[in-house]
Amino acid sequence: MIVAPVRAGIYARISSDREGEALGVQRQLVDCERLAERKGWEVAERYVDDDVSAWSGRVRPEYARCLDDLAAGVIDGLLVYDLDRLHRQPRELEAFIDLCERLRLTNVTSVSGEIDLTTPEGRFQARILGAVAAKESDDKSRRTQRKHEELAENGKLSGGGSRPYGYEEDRLTIRLEEAEVVRDCARRFMAGESIRAICSDLNERGIVAASGGEWAPQTLRRMLYSGRIAGQRERKGEIVSTAEWDAIITPAESATIRATLDDPARRTNKTARRYLLTRLLRCGLCGEPMVARPRSGGQRRYACAKGPGLSGCGHMYLGADQAEAFVTEAVLYRLDSPAFAAALNGKQRAQPDAERYQREADEAQAHLAELADAYGNKAIGMTEWLAARRPIEARLTVARKQLANSTRTTVLDGNVGADSGLRERWGKLDLTRQHAIIAAVLDHVVVGPGRPGYNRFDESRLTPVWRV
Repeated sequence: MIVAPVRAGIYARISSDREGEALGVQRQLVDCERLAERKGWEVAERYVDDDVSAWSGRVRPEYARCLDDLAAGVIDGLLVYDLDRLHRQPRELEAFIDLCERLRLTNVTSVSGEIDLTTPEGRFQARILGAVAAKESDDKSRRTQRKHEELAENGKLSGGGSRPYGYEEDRLTIRLEEAEVVRDCARRFMAGESIRAICSDLNERGIVAASGGEWAPQTLRRMLYSGRIAGQRERKGEIVSTAEWDAIITPAESATIRATLDDPARRTNKTARRYLLTRLLRCGLCGEPMVARPRSGGQRRYACAKGPGLSGCGHMYLGADQAEAFVTEAVLYRLDSPAFAAALNGKQRAQPDAERYQREADEAQAHLAELADAYGNKAIGMTEWLAARRPIEARLTVARKQLANSTRTTVLDGNVGADSGLRERWGKLDLTRQHAIIAAVLDHVVVGPGRPGYNRFDESRLTPVWRV
């Protein structure tokens, strides 16, 4: 009787392929094919997970396909270079042992030696090898983490990755033409222009991202938020040192940008962008913020709304067009006055250091994360968690307020005084930038009730409360 040869699959994996040449995988395949030839097995399929770590927990699509084919009988044997190419996590090994027992699969072999996972001795040997591999992975991970921490503390580059915008392929040398784009984007964002508006402009002008494609808001936001463009080294989202590469913008500018992007009060919904005075109007009856509530016919209007998530009284309304024109004129008049310029100059001299408050905000955020981990790991109880959280949140609030003040004065750079030309440029500014300039000058406007029978716009209903 002729016995059909074993239809085997070869599984190969390499966890790091920095050159992208898959040489390690190719060597595994060649050695496994030679082993199949010696054993008289037919290689029916090859499964290759290139540059995928078995220890990281990432999904290995080819490994999953291999298991499916074993269960379906597409292959009835498996060849690997070494057992740790198949598994480096004990729980994966146990799942594979269960599969082998269920299928009564004995045709599992490696270049380094055969292991029969259907016998107690074979399983014991596999578990010992798995435990050794797990220990090696733990040790390697710990050494790698410490190496990356040391590199970060010294401001050095780490690993590979794609070319960051503004820098050459070495990730150290500034690419001059792109650096100018970075500075321009930073200036425009600090002046109050939205991320989306800046992206649209870059794409319209044919300026491509580092990938060669169009700019997306997430890409631009990530670039502006990064400490890299300020010559700072980050580690797990925190700035830890001065980097070995040159800065494109200053650390103070970076701190201001990060504070603005971290501000939980920022809103980017489409309704808010159509209304210039969003978050700036307060009801004179109940004191609650007024929101955009157009009439059924489409006329733009602000209202003190009540309902789910809204705590207004529902009794105050204001037409948007004339109110926005009145407030805009009042702000422009104030910005033109010499008295305002003098007051702003005094406030800027007393302005706190933006970098210092960004650092304090980052530290408070890190402390909150550490506190949450301690509670999650049952190192502290609920009472201790609440007691520790309150002072940390208070420090975070103070730091954010100081950074917000810094951002507001930055928005006004070049826009103060009759000779600034702001009045002439106003109509060409993006709505988000107009709103930022108004909010830098105006804390809010109290809207009083209308006069009975008075159907025209009544500017006496509006009482501005100025910041400066």
